[in-house]
Amino acid sequence: MSEQEAVPALEPVTRSRLTVLAGPTAAGKGTIAADIRKNHGEVWISVSATTRPPRPGEVHGRHYWFVTDAEFDRLVERDEFLEWAVVHKKARYGTPRKPVEEALAAGRLALLEIDLQGARQVRASMPEALLVFLAPPSWEELVRRLVGRGTESEEERSRRLETARLELAAEKEFDVTIVNTEIHAASEELVTLMRLHPKPDPNSL
Repeated sequence: MSEQEAVPALEPVTRSRLTVLAGPTAAGKGTIAADIRKNHGEVWISVSATTRPPRPGEVHGRHYWFVTDAEFDRLVERDEFLEWAVVHKKARYGTPRKPVEEALAAGRLALLEIDLQGARQVRASMPEALLVFLAPPSWEELVRRLVGRGTESEEERSRRLETARLELAAEKEFDVTIVNTEIHAASEELVTLMRLHPKPDPNSL
């Protein structure tokens, strides 16, 4: 084989940059993640563990890992979460650490869809992560979405709306904001951002 015909060496895998999607309740984080899962198989999406019961249609291991309080306690004790928090003053949610580390080491486009408290923990432990805030078009639309999905009691809705007011005020802590006016458009905007920032910013390491 001549020098011109030589096969170029494969580039080594470079650790990728983690993208974190967070925002107020009912902003559509889960719906956006589902749209990306359906249309962009190249994007790895973390599956969180939670102590809350499944909503209609949710599948264990796909939407969440549904665990007992005792199981969640054991995972915390073993430091197996990248982040975890009590959300809406009730259920606990956490991101298993090992799958995230493996996806980043493999150079994959990796996405976490988590709450505000979790996003703050990730920013502290992984300052190179890209934090994306998902905002509703308006407060009125957020209330309409929360009431319209009909999966929470009146008490639960009131608690989530109280939390949402605080979460909206945290937008300035994030690197980028995406307004979820239309689900597919917002998910495509997010994937485009991930492709534009595939590697960690050396200045944040």
